[in-house]
Amino acid sequence: MSESEFLALAEATLNQIEAALDRLNDEDVLDVECSRSGNVLEIEFIDNGTKIIVNSQAPMREMWVAARSGGFHYKRDGDEWVNTRDGSELFAALSSMASEQAGATVVLK
Repeated sequence: MSESEFLALAEATLNQIEAALDRLNDEDVLDVECSRSGNVLEIEFIDNGTKIIVNSQAPMREMWVAARSGGFHYKRDGDEWVNTRDGSELFAALSSMASEQAGATVVLK
């Protein structure tokens, strides 16, 4: 994958995550605030002040996630971002991390 292909895919992924969380916030499923600065998406859970940070790492062609449960790296494999250590999929893992930090069931697709 070229750098420009990665950047376009990473941007689309960050936009998809942000839109899904904004939708859940609008539906009163959770109280969350998303903010973007370039390739970094910061997700703040208002009730407890915890955060999840998702960002793209172009030199590595990876998406990185920092959450209360740890730091994780995801590489593209076919149509999915897959954890480089345990093989979990990015959106499923983010759903679990967000659910833990929000204290509510969060499903991101």
